[in-house]
Formats: sequence, structure tokens, C-alpha cells
Amino acid sequence: MSIQNRYDFALLFDVKDGNPNGDPDAGNLPRMDAETGRGLVTDVSLKRKVRNYVGIVKAEQPPYEIYVKEKAILNKQHERAYEAIGAGDLLKSEEKKRKGGDKVDEARAWMCKNFYDVRTFGAVMSMGVNCGQVRGPVQLTFARSVDPIVAQEHSITRMAVTTEAEAEKQGGDNRTMGRKHTVPYGLYIAHGFVSAHLAAQTGFSDDDLNVLWEALANMFEHDRSAARGEMATRGLYVFKHDSQLGNAHAHNLFARIQAKLKDGVTVPRDFGDYTVTVNQAELPSGVSVASLVG
Repeated sequence: MSIQNRYDFALLFDVKDGNPNGDPDAGNLPRMDAETGRGLVTDVSLKRKVRNYVGIVKAEQPPYEIYVKEKAILNKQHERAYEAIGAGDLLKSEEKKRKGGDKVDEARAWMCKNFYDVRTFGAVMSMGVNCGQVRGPVQLTFARSVDPIVAQEHSITRMAVTTEAEAEKQGGDNRTMGRKHTVPYGLYIAHGFVSAHLAAQTGFSDDDLNVLWEALANMFEHDRSAARGEMATRGLYVFKHDSQLGNAHAHNLFARIQAKLKDGVTVPRDFGDYTVTVNQAELPSGVSVASLVG
């Protein structure tokens, strides 16, 4: 059974001496708002970490398979859907594959049932073998740092070479230079939304919701790399509405969560430099808040 309540949530995470989300259009520099200097992490980056976590924990087994993953051939998954619903004959014609006939809805339902990220985040599955489109009940914003960040650039050296020709050209000196970009410290906040109305269309259930909370709380623990330094979820605050449509505006609820530098701190270098408060006084009728981390 799909979820019956609307949820809005705020995710707090930080990075120390790492690059939380490099910008390929800017030489992999940490993403930032050019006008304010505040750091950015895309929703796509956060969803990738959720997908990776669920794939690890659920061992890529239905109903927790992951549709969008590294080197995945998406049309192969679409073909599985048509085979599973007994419409494999449609795959013999290129035109029928593109249109899907009267089996598109069944194929889309099969994809939602088997793939966690399809019924959670949605997907466009109408290219090649047509399984339609799904608008996911869970949506995330870009994460934005509480304070401006400083992107630092570090020179690094490599002692090894790739080919014999490269080694000979360097005359025995194997050192080559490179660059590494880091943020000394940044505390980021992302906002998320869970729609009960859209959940009914994909079958997103309470069990799926619990998996989402677990992933958001633990995804950085399984995403370690030298490039990302130290990253951790520092807070996950969930506003639950007692109705499907909701009982308050999301932006008013998010305003109740404040992260501010402690007195005397001008340059943050640790989560302990911040004070995070959640105003629970006089919450709108029909809304409750829970802290799922810490």
C-alpha cells in the first residue's frame, strides 16, 4: 500500500577537506553560487548516493533493483518488462518497441514494482523500448552551504607513468603534476518533498519511505573516496503531515530549522562550530517533526 501522508524534510550534511560535488564545466572545482560564494551540491549527486546505498543494502534484488546505475543499458531493463508481462512479441518490431501499443501502462507498472529508484524518483523510459514516463513522489533540491565556502587548489604529483614511451620521454623522472580541489569545511542543507498523491501512482510504500530515511542517514558512510574527504549526514528533520495534501507550506516549515555559527566563530572548520536549532513551538495543526539523525 502506498504512503498516505505528505512529508517535507531537511537534510544537513558537511564536508571537510574534500570536494562534495565537482563541476565538470569548471575544471572539477567545487560547485558554488558565483554571487554569494555559497557551495552547491546537485540533487542528481544526492540521488546517486541514495541509489548506491540501496543497491548495496538490498543486494540489487526486486523490488529494490536500481534502474539508473553505472554502465546500465536501460533498454535491456525495458525489454525485461515486456517479457515479464507476456508481451515479448512487441520486441520483434522496431516500430512496436517505440510505441509499446496497449502494453505501455503494464510495462511501466512492472518497472515501478521492481526498481526502487523508478518508483521513488521517477524516470523517463520512453526512449527505444517504450515503458512510458514516471513522475516520482520524492524530489530533492540542490543543497546549499550555510556560509560561503573557499575552494582550494592543491598540486599533487604522480610517480608512475602509463606507457614506456612516456617514461623514456621524461628521461627517468617519472613525476607528473596534477591538481586536486577541496573545500576546507562546509555545512550544506538540502530540502526534500514526498508526495502521497504521486506515491499512489508508483506504489511508493511506507517500507520504501523507511529505506529512503535510512539511505539519507547513512549514504556517506558507503561513499568514501580521497576526493570527497570527510562527508557525513549531520541532521535529517522530517515534517509529517496528517493528510495527503499537507497541512502547511513547506517553506514555512523549513524556516524553523536554523544553522548558525557560534559566537566568536568567524571561519568554520568543524560541525561543532555551528548551532542547529529546530523551532517546534506552535507547529501548524496536523504537522509533526522528528529528528532521524543524532
